[in-house]
Amino acid sequence: MIEFGIKDFIDILLVACLLYYLYKLMKMSGSINVFTGILVFILLWLVVSQVLEMKLLGSIFDKLVNVGVLALIIIFQKEIRRFLFTLGSHNHANALVRFFTRGGKKNSIEHDDMVPIVMACMNMSKQKVGALIVIEHQVALSDVMRTGDTIDARITQRLIENIFFKNSPLHDGAMVISKERIKAAGCILPVSHNLDIPKELGLRHRAALGISQVSDAYAIIVSEETGSISVAHEGKFHLHLTPEELEQLITHKS
Repeated sequence: MIEFGIKDFIDILLVACLLYYLYKLMKMSGSINVFTGILVFILLWLVVSQVLEMKLLGSIFDKLVNVGVLALIIIFQKEIRRFLFTLGSHNHANALVRFFTRGGKKNSIEHDDMVPIVMACMNMSKQKVGALIVIEHQVALSDVMRTGDTIDARITQRLIENIFFKNSPLHDGAMVISKERIKAAGCILPVSHNLDIPKELGLRHRAALGISQVSDAYAIIVSEETGSISVAHEGKFHLHLTPEELEQLITHKS
């Protein structure tokens, strides 16, 4: 007789939650077909090895599983990084890090620095000037900054608009704001391959979503086609924002 206790129930529940989270993670990154294929392979492996007890075929599957673990780490390194980042970005984890680090100041943008950003986005929206502004939060974006040109200047409306002016050599890349300074411009961002992104959204939106999937940064997009203002954060879009909604979202107001 098989005994089924509270530990078994918790075990099954945790596995189900883990699989569901992995499913959401793969769907967000556009790798859902690969995830489905892995589940099918695991099911076949269990049936062949445990149920049918086919020794030869089972041994082949066992070898593939042993090698496959390393292959999966290589293939899904971005998703694994995202998973670990999500665990580390939990409120309790952040509080623990701030407790053991000096200063402990949250790298969020202040209201006085938000005003020129909002005003610049408003003007660029009216003139349909495309822009992509990334605001660093807890996760450092040093690698992204190195792909562009270093600026390290005070946040001003005029500078933001000049950088994204259509004839500017830096207008096609992303601007990175860190520690209340414009650190770099013309930066290259990782592009999201999520298949659920609406077709009308262009490369700027895909790049903004890509950086939001691998960090906790806020990516502001001004559409060159429609002039609409959007924000990508934590792998999600906030589309067609008003200036007030933009300010509230970036400054973490409820």
